[in-house]
Amino acid sequence: MFSAGGVAAAVFLPSLVFLLGIAVPLGWFTPDYQHLRAVVGHPVTFVVLLGLSVLMLVHSAHRFRYTLYDGLQIKKKRTVAVLCYGAAIAGSVAALVVLWSAL
Repeated sequence: MFSAGGVAAAVFLPSLVFLLGIAVPLGWFTPDYQHLRAVVGHPVTFVVLLGLSVLMLVHSAHRFRYTLYDGLQIKKKRTVAVLCYGAAIAGSVAALVVLWSAL
């Protein structure tokens, strides 16, 4: 899951940041929100977006966990692991709620 999340983050996040964070706010194009909602509402798109979100959250939790271990030399390994992966699970549930509301 760590590797898949890293690949997903490297491939999809830059394009999403460019489109949704730069191009739309600057008015370079105006998206058709009804069409976008219909695409996100499709079951296959729902599963893909949820899967990408979960993989990226697990990847970031794992990287942050080992940053705390190696970089800050925190010795409470079980506590750090529970907090990091718990945050990934909470983020995954939040992604599920947001995507479910888009249906």
